[in-house]
Amino acid sequence: MSVGNFAFKGLVAIFATGCAIGLARIAETIFLHVPLDPNEGWNAYYAMAAASGGRLYPPTHSFMFNNYPPLSYFIVGGLGKLIGDHIFAGRIISFVATLGVAGWIGAALRMMRVEGWRALFAALLFVGGLLIFTDYIGMDDPQMLAHAIAMGGLVLVLREPRTTQAVSMSALLLVTAGFFKHNLIALPIALMTWLAIADRRSAAKFVGAGMVFAVIGILMFQFAFSTSLLSQLNSPRLWSIDVFTANLRQFVIWCDVALFGALALLLIGRGNRHVTLCVVYAAVSVAVGLAFAGGAGVDMNIWFDAAIALALCGGLLLQQLSERRWLNAGVAVAYTLPLIGGLWLNWDNDWLTRGYWLNPLSEEAAGAQADIAFLKSHEGPALCEMLSLCYWAGKRGDVDVFNLGQAYATHARGERPLIALIEARHFRVLEFDSLDDFALGSAVRKAVLSAYRVDHIDDNGVFLLPR
Repeated sequence: MSVGNFAFKGLVAIFATGCAIGLARIAETIFLHVPLDPNEGWNAYYAMAAASGGRLYPPTHSFMFNNYPPLSYFIVGGLGKLIGDHIFAGRIISFVATLGVAGWIGAALRMMRVEGWRALFAALLFVGGLLIFTDYIGMDDPQMLAHAIAMGGLVLVLREPRTTQAVSMSALLLVTAGFFKHNLIALPIALMTWLAIADRRSAAKFVGAGMVFAVIGILMFQFAFSTSLLSQLNSPRLWSIDVFTANLRQFVIWCDVALFGALALLLIGRGNRHVTLCVVYAAVSVAVGLAFAGGAGVDMNIWFDAAIALALCGGLLLQQLSERRWLNAGVAVAYTLPLIGGLWLNWDNDWLTRGYWLNPLSEEAAGAQADIAFLKSHEGPALCEMLSLCYWAGKRGDVDVFNLGQAYATHARGERPLIALIEARHFRVLEFDSLDDFALGSAVRKAVLSAYRVDHIDDNGVFLLPR
């Protein structure tokens, strides 16, 4: 074994150890009553509805909204009913799905004739990026499960000889993934484009099967829920250049080296059909991410397809450089630099000095338990911006603060019905992230301050009781 090859394998081993530590720490938080994201409680209420036969898509006058497709609710709802907590169920599924996506990245690269260590390094690039730049691993959200399903479709298309059954099953998996999370459009577009270049007959079968499955899915949705899927997904939302810039900045910090790597791969691997696929996938994914990046509430998950595609490009680039051992090791080190920089920027000294590596989020868990008990102690309806707190307190999910606030801001809905409930002190307790950056607008804020008083403020938000 050459010294350069030994150095590369040593780097992969260190990288794998770091990712394993990060994953272990997340695994420890799965069963903590700590809100990780506003989406968690929101998803949990709909998973609970799916498991109990409740209504998944509220009527237009409701204060709750559902702008997600339905399939994740049934999966999470089934597991949540079994273990007794739908947030924990969603976290488990998300964690396992992340490992599944990493496994598919490695499997896809092996099918592209990339050596095992380089395929492993590419999978670790994806996992490491998620660990450092996002909070989606082990979070109750269908994003990772949708990617895990879609990546199965990629692997099926890569199988050779490419059969009609494999192409049709790939189309089915990709359409199914879209019924788990509707922003997964980059991979189907990339595969369609690549097949049109490399295998036109398979491209026609892929597109035809995908259209049939999509139409069947939309019709089944209409029949099951008596509403249009497209109208549900098209919820009102503001667009902001500040949000766009912030999302783009984070993505560039995360993937700047990987973007240059994809460009280098295109230059040195021109003519290789797998290089073409991965570069097309990366280009489409970045374009889709840019299209979504400015929407209110949009998070780093819009870049996950790009992160997957760029990890695949990284594995192929390292394979192209496999004969130049030291250059191969140097490129691998360069790929890890944004992760090291991100880790340094986000480093929390408490992780070491206060033993959080042994007992992660211990103080947060204690504070959340106190606030959950506070909500539970006030009988009757509650309004929570962080819906997971209301979920754990056994309250109904009555108000989707974010989506309702967007409806108010875009003038799609009027504030008066909610203000009337607030003035009547219908809610026995309120929780908001902040009264300064108030999601429901100034008119609702004025009504809240008139009818309610602040009981306490802590890391979980502002808690108010009727005057």
